[in-house]
Amino acid sequence: MAAVQNNFHIAHREETAVLDACAADGTAFVPFFPLGGGRTDLTDDHLVKVADRHGATVSQIALAWLLALSPVALAIPGTGSLAHLEENMAARAITLTPDDLADLTRE
Repeated sequence: MAAVQNNFHIAHREETAVLDACAADGTAFVPFFPLGGGRTDLTDDHLVKVADRHGATVSQIALAWLLALSPVALAIPGTGSLAHLEENMAARAITLTPDDLADLTRE
């Protein structure tokens, strides 16, 4: 099984066409740095607004967005603690609404 791995997250979406091509082909897309890799501040106003709406963290919403974006996206965030692992896993239970997704696509 093949997979494509590219730098991709909510604040770095330049590879959306590659993700779309993977989805069309049924190829797994593995974004590295799905939470920005410590190099990108993910706390933009739209992300904070959606996180507040869900009672979630910004990181959880960034992961939920990635999972909602495409069925071939495999989010594998690194973690250094059990607390972060649990926080990341809880993102699976967040269902983003059409309003949430609209807020998250605004620049």
